[in-house]
This record gives sequence, structure tokens and C-alpha cells, in this order.
Amino acid sequence: METRIRELLVKNSEFLFGTEIDPKTVQFQLTRKDFEGDLTLVVFPFVKLLRVSPDQAAQKIGDFLVENMPDIKSFQVVQGFLNLSLTEAYWMQVLQEIAQTKQYGFKEAGSKGTVMVEYSSPNTNKPLHLGHLRNNFLGYSVAEILKANGHKVVKTQIINDRGIHICKSMLAWERFSPLNEKGERESPENTGLKGDKLVGKYYVEFDKRFNAEAKEIIAAWEKGDFDGYNQKVVDEYNKFVAAKEGKDEKAIAAIDDKIKDLAKNQTELLRDANEMLLKWEGRDPQVYLLWSTMNGWVYKGFEETYRKMGVDFDKLYYESETYLIGKDVVDEGLQKGVFYRKEDSSVWIDLTKDGLDEKLLLRSNGTAVYMTQDVGTAIDRFRDYPDLEGIIYTVGNEQDYHFKVLFLILQKLGYSWAEACYHLSYGMVDLPSGKMKSREGTVVDADDLMDEVVASAKAMTQERGHIEGMAEEEKEKLYRMIGMGGLKYYLLKVDPKKRMLFNPEESIELTGNTGPFIQYAYARIKSLLRKAGEIGEVGNTVPGAEEKEIIKQLELFPAIIEEAAASYSPAVLINYTYELVKIFSQFYQTVKVNSEPDAGLRNLRLMICDNVGKVVASSMQLIGVEVPERM
Repeated sequence: METRIRELLVKNSEFLFGTEIDPKTVQFQLTRKDFEGDLTLVVFPFVKLLRVSPDQAAQKIGDFLVENMPDIKSFQVVQGFLNLSLTEAYWMQVLQEIAQTKQYGFKEAGSKGTVMVEYSSPNTNKPLHLGHLRNNFLGYSVAEILKANGHKVVKTQIINDRGIHICKSMLAWERFSPLNEKGERESPENTGLKGDKLVGKYYVEFDKRFNAEAKEIIAAWEKGDFDGYNQKVVDEYNKFVAAKEGKDEKAIAAIDDKIKDLAKNQTELLRDANEMLLKWEGRDPQVYLLWSTMNGWVYKGFEETYRKMGVDFDKLYYESETYLIGKDVVDEGLQKGVFYRKEDSSVWIDLTKDGLDEKLLLRSNGTAVYMTQDVGTAIDRFRDYPDLEGIIYTVGNEQDYHFKVLFLILQKLGYSWAEACYHLSYGMVDLPSGKMKSREGTVVDADDLMDEVVASAKAMTQERGHIEGMAEEEKEKLYRMIGMGGLKYYLLKVDPKKRMLFNPEESIELTGNTGPFIQYAYARIKSLLRKAGEIGEVGNTVPGAEEKEIIKQLELFPAIIEEAAASYSPAVLINYTYELVKIFSQFYQTVKVNSEPDAGLRNLRLMICDNVGKVVASSMQLIGVEVPERM
């Protein structure tokens, strides 16, 4: 209706306003519930053109619309706003169109350009955690929403399978893994532990030993024992100690942290890890075999976790491959003068004139950093998909600066498509106990959390009953549907940009803005329709106020998908669906459906129920949530 009104006003603008108008001038908003009307036209942009008061302008436009659009039955002028009331026949037509459209709200597949959505992108030195759940659910959902909005979408991730953090796990496993009676070190096969968890165990073990070694070094320094350390390190330590004089507790703590970092850089463990990284980049056979073996364990573990999550990918990229492209690009950038080399042979770019700082591209020993890899990966992706219109990077807001630098480097290297790269920055996830930490081993494991919510959903469902007669396999599927639906919905209902507090217990509640509340409403609709049987003819029945309220909400669905796609926010879709289900629940409690004696009205209401169910299922599909036929 908005499109039709806009086209009519633009077409007749010379007659109405004495001049042509920009279609953007015609703006609408939902009519406030305390006023009569279905749609509100904002009149203020036309007041100057007509040189009359806002109410007079609204009256003139209202008279014109009623005269020229049969679907508008009346209007009301309220303080410069034009509230339009549409005919019952119009709303009946809207409902019939929704009913006849299989994927209502979805645009034609491939009608818009190709977009790549990156998400997950884990390190292969630890298992996925709660933060990865928000990341994966957000990236997957944004990809599905963009598809529904007509885009061709490539789902991808970059697996961070190289670097010093990987070498830390490798070194710790090599040094500290106990031998069994067969002389074998720990593996997924002989321990029964998922590969990603086993490797993560040794990342934590490295950090524990690393900190202990640094602590011993600091203790020796405090006693004046600097044997084996070069003068530069000794001078740095003495400078820090002297700086503590006269400082408050907070300042002293900050200096102590710098002393810890200084000591960590002198540890044998870190030196050995750096040496292992150099050997890996030099393709040392023994190191490379260890790397490929441990990464293989992790990949299998990740695949299992992704299956539980219900997410997938179209194309995988590996840092162990793309960092080489990045290193070649760095050489090209040096020749072009985009980058420069320092005296220690490290390579940098100076972005101070752009309001940023200097950024490292290659270390002095020639090894690559994250930025090197990300530059190489972006270039590789546009080579693989020449029709790409852009890349959406789903990465936490702790990396905001990194992506500003990345996109700017790509622009300075002459890649025009860099402007089509977008960082979908999202807030971190906290638990009631505080922020998660990974190196200390206190991270909330993704597998454990998913198992926990499914177990809670099982207990809740068994307590409520209503599952008599279901086969055991069907019950287990329902428990997983409710638990995972609640988890995904909870992590996506908050605007991505906001930091959020996650409470697992709240996520599976049956009341309020939760996944199970939506799922229960869908199951109730399906139950009602099963009892009703085939929906008959509506005849000349027209919707009343209660029916019209739901049809109005259903009509918004295509625009909601567009808005969610434009803002990369599944929360837009979720809030809409929650409102739709609330309106339906009120409708269900207020009117008769199956027991309605008037056959036409009964069929109309059943038709509404059916289409509410269809839209709810479509909306939940776009956030990766399944809806049950029974609950």
C-alpha cells in the first residue's frame, strides 16, 4: 500500500503540489494505537510546497487519496499527520496474497548481488566457547536473512591454524603429555577426548608453565640475580623498579604488569615456541607433521560442534595458506612504497596521517602477523568470487581497530572493493560470574553449554507433560529443538552491537521474549489446525478489528526482512516475531476459532492462524531455530 500511495502522489505531484517531488519525500509510519487508522502519512514535507497549514495540507492530500484509491475508505487529520483507514476488502486481499505465497516475505533467490559472510573463524589451539556461539548464530542468521532478501550468499570462515598460539599448544603437548603403557602420548583415540578439547588442554598447560617460569625469573631479579640476561633487559627492569617510587597502588600494579611481560619474553618456553614457529614457516618436516596431526584432531572436534550448532559453511579458508599471499602482497607494497622496512628488518605501514598509528605487517624475523594473513585472505576471496559485492566480517568489537586498519591497507594497496568490506561488530557475552577468559581454562565450553540447555529443556518438558504417546527418538529431538532454539533466540534477540549478559536458565523459559514461547505458540497453532481439518471457503466474510490487527502485522513481514538485512540484525526479526505472537495470543484468547458457529468467519480465522504459523516458521528458520509440531 505504501508503494502504491507513493507512486500515485509522485505521478500527480504537479497537480497536487505544483512541482515534481522526490519519492523519498513521501514518508509513512505506523498509526498510533490511540488513533483511528491503519497507516499514517507524514504531511510536513508538503506544507511549504502547498503554502498552507499542516492540517490543510493533510486535508487536501486525504481528499485526493480517497477519491483516487478505492482501498482507502476514510482519513483523519491529526496535528499535521494524515491517518488513513483501509477497507476490509483490502485486508482480505492482503491475507489471500500471503496465503497464496509459499515463501511469503522472501525475495526471488539470486535477484540481488553476491555477498560473502564470514563467521566463526576459530583458532585451532582451543575448543569453541560461548562467544563463538553468539558469533556463529549471528553470522549464520545474517547470511540466511540476506538470502531471504534476494542475495546470493557465500558462508565462509578463516581457520586460524598457524601462529605462535598454535605453537604453544604443540610445544606443551610435546613437552608435557604423559606416555601411556604403549609409550604413546595423549591423543583423541587413546583418551576419548574430543580433539579440540585435548589441544585446548595443552594451551592452558603452556600458559600455566609459562607464568610459573616468568614468576621464577622475577623472583631471581628481585634478589639481584641477572645472570644470563643482556644489559638491555637489566636496564629495562631497573627502570620499571625505579618508576614505582612514590606511585599509588594502581600505578604500581600497572608497572608490575610490565615487569611480568618483560619476564615472559625471557622465558625458555616462549623462546622455544618462537623457534617452533620459525621451523614451521620453514616447513621443518617434524614440526609440520606435529602441526598437521594436532590440527586434524581439532578440525574433527570443530565439525562435531558445528553439527550441534546447526551451522554450515560453503567455503573454508586456512591462514596457513593465505598468509603466504599476504607476504607476497607485503613485498609488492614495499616496492610501491605503501609499506616501509625498519632497521630490524620488520615491515610496517604508517597510518598516522589517517588518524591511526603505525601497523606491523612482518616481524623482524620475517614471520607473519594476523594482519598479513587478513590482507592475503581478502584478496584470495575476491579472486575466488569475482562477482562479490562485499564481505561481511562477523567479529567481536574488540577487533574494531583491526578492521579499520585492514580496510584502509587494502584501499592503499589499490583494491577498490575494500570499500565494500564491512565489519559486523558485536558485543561480548558475559555470564553472571563475569567475562570469560580462555588462557586460564575458565572459558564456558560451547559443547558443554549446548548440552546443558538441552538437558534443562528435557527436564522442563518432562515436568510439564503433554508428550505422552511420543516415541523416545521424537522426544529427544523435541528436547534438542527447545534447548537449542532457546539458546539461539536468546543470543540473537539483543542488538548485535550491544554487550549482553547470558543466563542459560532464562533462555528456555516458556514465558516472555524467549524461543520456547515462540515455539509453543507455533505448536499450539498446529494443534488447532489438526483439530480443524481442511480449511473451507471464506465466502463474503470480511475481517473484523481482531482479525485486521493480525493481518496488519503479517503484512509487515517483507519489510522486516529488508530491515534486518540492511542492518545485519536478527534482533529486528526476533522482536517482530515476538510482537506477532503476542498479538496472536491475545486474538486466540479473545475470539472463538474452531467453535465459531459462522462457517465463513471460522475459516477466515483458521486461515489467519495458518499464516501466522507460516510466518513464525519462516522467521525462526532465518535465525536457525526449528519449530515443533507438538510441544
